[in-house]
Amino acid sequence: MNALLTLVALVVSITIAFIVPDAGGGAVVLCAALALIAGLVMSQVKDHREFFLQLFAAALIVRMCVGTMIHLFRLQEFFGGDAITYDEIGYLLLKVWQGDIHLATYKTLIGPFLTKNWGMVYIVAGIYGLVGRNMLAVQFFNAVVGAATAPVVFLCARHIFQNLRVARLTAFFVAFYPSLVLWSSQGLKDGPIVFLLAVAMLATLKLGERLSGKYFVVLVCALSGLLTLRFYIFYMALAAVVGSFAIGMRQITSQSFARQFVIIIGMGLALTYLGVLRTAGGQFELYGDLEKVQLSRSDLAGAQSGFGKEVDVSTTGGALTAIPLGVIYLLFAPFPWQLANLRQSITLPEMLVWWGSF
Repeated sequence: MNALLTLVALVVSITIAFIVPDAGGGAVVLCAALALIAGLVMSQVKDHREFFLQLFAAALIVRMCVGTMIHLFRLQEFFGGDAITYDEIGYLLLKVWQGDIHLATYKTLIGPFLTKNWGMVYIVAGIYGLVGRNMLAVQFFNAVVGAATAPVVFLCARHIFQNLRVARLTAFFVAFYPSLVLWSSQGLKDGPIVFLLAVAMLATLKLGERLSGKYFVVLVCALSGLLTLRFYIFYMALAAVVGSFAIGMRQITSQSFARQFVIIIGMGLALTYLGVLRTAGGQFELYGDLEKVQLSRSDLAGAQSGFGKEVDVSTTGGALTAIPLGVIYLLFAPFPWQLANLRQSITLPEMLVWWGSF
């Protein structure tokens, strides 16, 4: 199995570098470097090392193939137009770092974006600084992150249920579930968000057993990363973490209570020192309004990047009404009847030109 996965990965990498000559080489090199780092980390888990590496490699290969197809046929706007926005703003930020654009000009152009979602912009700019402006490289970065999520979730499921079969099945779902593959194969922030949520969950579970400086740092970093990517998920994750320490899976003793109290206080101090709580408070005041959520959602629906333009979520009742359909779209879209639009977006001349390029 190891030899087969290595051969397939090599063939896929060479093929991508060949069919995407302008971006494939740099993207594959970055992907290989990140995959090597992830593999070294996973190899530290001795009990499940081989399973982790095989699952990670298979999940990464699938995501590389899907990401390459999206890049080749320019389907970013169909699946997630935000990738184009991150590409443009990330490139502007790189120009600021290189001194080609003045910082004041950048803030004038991208001012509102600096108060939210800035984490993904920094990731894109950092990748562009390494390999040049290359959207496929950003997709492969997310592919590595998405594939690495499966082993993390395995550890979480193993810890919670103490059942190897459940843990393996959970990891397989995370590695190959269509929607998770799709969202972690694009230049979007969804892949890193899911990864950070899984890491925060694992760190919380480990800290619930015993105090560990390593997992404490991991937890604080994961929560801080969530704030830079999607601030309202930071609030929900923080509430879940604190709640898990308060309730927990183990019987409360004086020792465990003292440990959890120390962790919560330490986490609060660390987040305060990093300026996380101040930033989160400002973002919540600015965006924590259902009327603004409705305005943003209606704009997305009107731009064919959302659903149910007629639904009003400016009230609590309206928001609760929209949640079931929203969850269905999140888990199962695109639906079969939506694939007709996908076929229309790939025209016959484009396919002929692509095949003729060989």
